[in-house]
Amino acid sequence: MIRFIYNLFWPLGLLIFLPGYFAKMIRRGGYREKFGQRLGIYDGSLRNRLSDRCSTWLHAVSVGEVNIALKFANALRVLEADLHCVLTTTTTTGFALARRTAPPWIEVMYTPLDYWPIMRRAFSLIRPARIVLVEAEVWPNLAGAAHRRGIPLALVNARLSTRSERRYQRFRFFVAPMFRLLDLVCVPEGRDVERWAALGVPRNRIHVTGSIKFDSDVQTQSAPLASSLWDASAGTTERLVLLGGSTHRGEEEILARVFLRLREQFPSLRLFIAPRHVERLQEIRAHLGALPLRVRLASEALTGSADDADCMLLDTTGELHRWYSIATVVFIGKSLTAHGGQNPVEPILAGKPVVFGPHMENFGALAKTLLSNYAAMQVGDSDSLEGTVAKLLRDGEARERLVGNAHTALTEHKGATARTAELVHGLRPKCRVRRSARSKISC
Repeated sequence: MIRFIYNLFWPLGLLIFLPGYFAKMIRRGGYREKFGQRLGIYDGSLRNRLSDRCSTWLHAVSVGEVNIALKFANALRVLEADLHCVLTTTTTTGFALARRTAPPWIEVMYTPLDYWPIMRRAFSLIRPARIVLVEAEVWPNLAGAAHRRGIPLALVNARLSTRSERRYQRFRFFVAPMFRLLDLVCVPEGRDVERWAALGVPRNRIHVTGSIKFDSDVQTQSAPLASSLWDASAGTTERLVLLGGSTHRGEEEILARVFLRLREQFPSLRLFIAPRHVERLQEIRAHLGALPLRVRLASEALTGSADDADCMLLDTTGELHRWYSIATVVFIGKSLTAHGGQNPVEPILAGKPVVFGPHMENFGALAKTLLSNYAAMQVGDSDSLEGTVAKLLRDGEARERLVGNAHTALTEHKGATARTAELVHGLRPKCRVRRSARSKISC
């Protein structure tokens, strides 16, 4: 009945949210490519590639979730040498990253909209052996279709922010039946068990695995690209870099002003900024252009035209973890002028000390753990940011202590990817290939 009501009002909801949905896709670019996949329209070549295989369907919303899905898929393939996956993602940035980095045994597609006729077409194409959802991306029609077909449904790295938890509790009558359809929920911490159980997930299906995102056992190696661009643009052999990772509106200007003041003490200091949304690059460049600052794009360093840059704007998506290797101190974005915070673990695993603002709600438990173990520094405003960064730039031993303490604090998440893969591997696939004159798949 709940899904009936959901599908009844789904077209109305689409009309309400469609303008903003399209506006966001246009801003981020690339929305025309494979757009039909969002509506369950697939070309013949894709149908042919998927026609004779059983696939594990991985669903990841955007860049962060795509990185988690790829780490998990590689761990699962260690256990299943013949594994084939379909990775669906919602955003154009996530799609571009997946297309660029996924191995040949993973087919990358856009996520179908969760309307029953669209989802039915997606299931008829993918015919999944099992479905693995990353973080908290559970949709009623997807979950219902999997349950009716007897397809195991897992939620991995099941992150539940305080805001999402409150929203789910408010509408528990509607969401609890959907969460009860989950066959496996892998949560990062023990405290998450009660939170998911309160939303309707049977306790015996909830397992504490640690966070794949925070797992130091499986890390992408830093590509030499960042170092080579640094070498191409550095004016000195002393490498002092303040790097702002995944910054949001307003934080770029704060970092730039802090940098200009710090450079009086540290003449070799350089500023690197990686905005969370690359479509804001022109806006950021215009604002920073009003300051006494030579700003260049990272891509310009490839042509040798960024030799005199004080500030480098990183203009690629999904590459930030590779750039952390050149940083001296990392500021975590969306924590000073916006709420929520971004992932502080990637720079820690790259061996860099992290500083963040007062707003780390999306990583609240982790932020508290880091602060209580003297594994990160928290600042309240631009003045305290300047003072904290200055201390860290001046004191190499303090930087090493922060990083060492942070690695210790993350110990509980070590091996999370392998533990999660073992549990998903134990879900018995419901799909088999029947070979005849014309190969068919039954689910």
